[in-house]
Amino acid sequence: MSNIRKRLRITYSVDGPIRHVSHLERMRIWERASRRISLPMTYSEGFHPRPRMQAAAALPVGFSSQSELLDIWLDSSVDLRTVRDDLTRTLPEGISIIKLEMADTAEPALSSRSQAAEYVAEVETSEPLAAIQSRIDGLLASESLPRQRRKRSYDLRPLIHRLEAKDGPEGSISLEMVLSAREGATGRPEEVLDQLGLADGFYTVRRERIVFRAMA
Repeated sequence: MSNIRKRLRITYSVDGPIRHVSHLERMRIWERASRRISLPMTYSEGFHPRPRMQAAAALPVGFSSQSELLDIWLDSSVDLRTVRDDLTRTLPEGISIIKLEMADTAEPALSSRSQAAEYVAEVETSEPLAAIQSRIDGLLASESLPRQRRKRSYDLRPLIHRLEAKDGPEGSISLEMVLSAREGATGRPEEVLDQLGLADGFYTVRRERIVFRAMA
């Protein structure tokens, strides 16, 4: 394997039609864009070498995001301003770079440090805010919320760190959620909405940020 010298960290947003692209295809978009600008990526060994790229967490199809994180390992130094300008011209509409920085190559993978994620769900509903807040209070007061995911039983309650309803645009409410995002313990906004009886109508979900465990 190539000697790893640099670790480029990209913070970016996702919005518009690109929200409906899968996580795997979004990673391919980044790979193609990086190749087009001749980014000096580090590749794996073997018959089918792949660039070394790691996302902090997969963004579910249909969700927008304000702060996705992607690490790309490089074989040599780059000028961050030039890379940002070149990528901006190459990436499709809907993916916008917020920040580029260099990270410590010895730092653990972002996915291993992920603890929680903040979301905002905009839900179209004619129900009054007070009625929805009452259901939220009952949900948060529950000791457990048994559910099934892919035919496996799990408890939704410990995956909800915070949940609050606010008035949204006319005819809608905003649900602010902080959900667990640890390996093997991930809360999903659509499951919270389903638990509240709000998943059958139209709604959108935006991931605001990922919360990471502090490094020692």
